[in-house]
Amino acid sequence: MKTAVSIPDEIFQTAERLARRMKKSRSKLYAEALSEYVSRHSSDEATESMNVALKELGNASDSFVAAATRKVLERVERL
Repeated sequence: MKTAVSIPDEIFQTAERLARRMKKSRSKLYAEALSEYVSRHSSDEATESMNVALKELGNASDSFVAAATRKVLERVERL
């Protein structure tokens, strides 16, 4: 898919240098960068869905489950 976007000159020049250094085309560099960005932010949708489900279930009364859940979520958010 071809598309046109406007980006600041400084970012364009930095991306050009990076593409040359990595021996990649500009299109490949931009596609990989956008893919990474989308992957990072798609977890936001999953987190929101989990928050809605948890709200519907109410608060966890089991302290072990609450502590385990907190640890898992902390690890996920660091990624």
